[in-house]
Amino acid sequence: MARKLGVAPDDVVAAAARIADTDGLDAVTLASVAAALGVRPPSLYAHVDGLDGLRRRLALHAAAAMAEQLEGAAAGRTGLDALQAIAHAYRDFAHAHPGWYAAAQRAVRPGEDDELYQALATAAMPAIRAMADTGLDGDDAIHLTRAFRAALHGFVSLERVGGFGMPASIDESFRRFVDLLLAGVRDASTPYRAS
Repeated sequence: MARKLGVAPDDVVAAAARIADTDGLDAVTLASVAAALGVRPPSLYAHVDGLDGLRRRLALHAAAAMAEQLEGAAAGRTGLDALQAIAHAYRDFAHAHPGWYAAAQRAVRPGEDDELYQALATAAMPAIRAMADTGLDGDDAIHLTRAFRAALHGFVSLERVGGFGMPASIDESFRRFVDLLLAGVRDASTPYRAS
């Protein structure tokens, strides 16, 4: 797409990312991004394919940033040690970039949007590799990675909306929560068998 009015495609994504983190993912609209850039909404069509295209670009940006943070956390670690570091990095990312975090939660199946699917899969790879280090592989690693992600998502989502009102330390609750998750992974290091 052609550059228009001095606004580059990266400027559009950066504005969307700022709005998402400040005001929430739902506040990312063509009008809000155009206003942030000082252009009219039709000008954005030179860079993105409507609102869906804008949110897709934001999801790509967010998935890459999340993958980088989780890879960094897992670097030099294996197995349960890597999973523990990943869990804390996941929470840190959700706190630092709540809008990006929300954008990276899209579900894309293979063949729907290969670029976005790959970006989101890359963000999951540190956990899948760590699961493999514990002896889980194939579908077992995927199932446990999904459970691990779902549990972390539940915790950070409740935390984000003020869902933990009791006076005990939320950081300590998270530490114990991660210990519980790791104990579950340790116990699941043999393939799941339905009874």
